[in-house]
Amino acid sequence: MNKLLEILNEINPGIDYETETRLIDDALLDSFSILSLIPELEDAFDVSITPADMIPVNFNSANAIWSMINRLKED
Repeated sequence: MNKLLEILNEINPGIDYETETRLIDDALLDSFSILSLIPELEDAFDVSITPADMIPVNFNSANAIWSMINRLKED
């Protein structure tokens, strides 16, 4: 989780990722941020994020992203 928070802060600093639960809904992460984030996550956690995974519920919070990563690692 610390690595995820580090990546998020590199892409879009100034957000409290540990408590924010509406990253997409409140447009704190925009489409450009998501497109930058996906390859970083894939490289850091050795997962493949497909278009089917790119839904708001998977990116609305750091916990949601972390859950998605863990689910993808199991597949």
